[in-house]
Amino acid sequence: MGNVLVVEDNSLISRILQKRLESDGDHTVTVLHGEDAVQFALRKMPQLIVINMASAGGDGEQFIQRLRTHARTMYIPIIVVSAANDPGAKVRAFRMGADDYIVIPFDVEELLERVRTQLRHVQQVMLSRLIDLPGALQVEMTIKCKLTSQEPWSLLYLDLDNFKAFNDTYGFLAGNEMIRLVGRICRRVVCEYGNVEDFVGHVGGDDFVVVTTPDRARLLSCRIIAAYKELSQPFYRPEDLKRGTISGVDRKGRPYQFPLVSLSIGIVNNLPYLAHSLQEISYLVAEAKRNAKRSSDNIYYISSRGIADCFDQPLASSLPLSSSASVLPVTALGWGWEFNKRELAPALCGEEARSDYEVRLRP
Repeated sequence: MGNVLVVEDNSLISRILQKRLESDGDHTVTVLHGEDAVQFALRKMPQLIVINMASAGGDGEQFIQRLRTHARTMYIPIIVVSAANDPGAKVRAFRMGADDYIVIPFDVEELLERVRTQLRHVQQVMLSRLIDLPGALQVEMTIKCKLTSQEPWSLLYLDLDNFKAFNDTYGFLAGNEMIRLVGRICRRVVCEYGNVEDFVGHVGGDDFVVVTTPDRARLLSCRIIAAYKELSQPFYRPEDLKRGTISGVDRKGRPYQFPLVSLSIGIVNNLPYLAHSLQEISYLVAEAKRNAKRSSDNIYYISSRGIADCFDQPLASSLPLSSSASVLPVTALGWGWEFNKRELAPALCGEEARSDYEVRLRP
């Protein structure tokens, strides 16, 4: 189920979409105008926005520009519907960030197919297919935007512990439902306790990212973990829940009691020093996640002031690297340090980063 936002002050387009899209049972249509439409887009992040420039007037251009400059909404497809049929108006709309342009009067079937095409593209390319959250590409885009900002921000990296044992024992369908549960919890908690601009994304598998402000990071983490502990209990058989373990087999095929699946959250703060690269953030969240798994409350916070505390192993340990390894300098943390990266894998790939890096202090 996805949400389509129609921005207009009349019912020219919304009546058509409500009748045809909602009858299919796949999407809901929300009709708003002005600042209400902006706040809805930032908070709910619809899958598609259709804006009737004929009714929105000059506010329509401002609306598009605001969405395209915000990390939460920059990827949402926008269809402009306008009475202006000259090439200049169309070019201006596309330059502002529109993804499609329909001229009034329009054919109803053509409008519907253009809407469905954009929704299909969102499902195929932009959103995580398991849950309707921004996927890995949008996570990367959001962090890149934050790296260019001088404002304070915090990144929460969420990961399920012992998830493989649960998946192997209860089946992948139950595993998918647990992943969906974490996504729903993140959206609800951020909506209730976060900022309007906060971002929730699904990196892939059982890994999620929340981008917020430092003053909300700990609150969101505690609320998310508390909700998960309560809402995940029905996923287990009564005997497993009572025992507090899952009966399974280890990698050698021997019977083994695995802990119940827990949720760990590593938090990285960009203050007091500003981070400079996705690779740096990717490394730090891997360290934060690793420490969160060992923490008593499954939350571990790394500020850039305390980077030395992240390492509980010798920093000069040498790890095997391929011939393609390169040295990437990182100087944003107030410490002199650098790391060798074996492959430029996608940022925030969800794997432990230690095996891919050689970390060493330098003066």
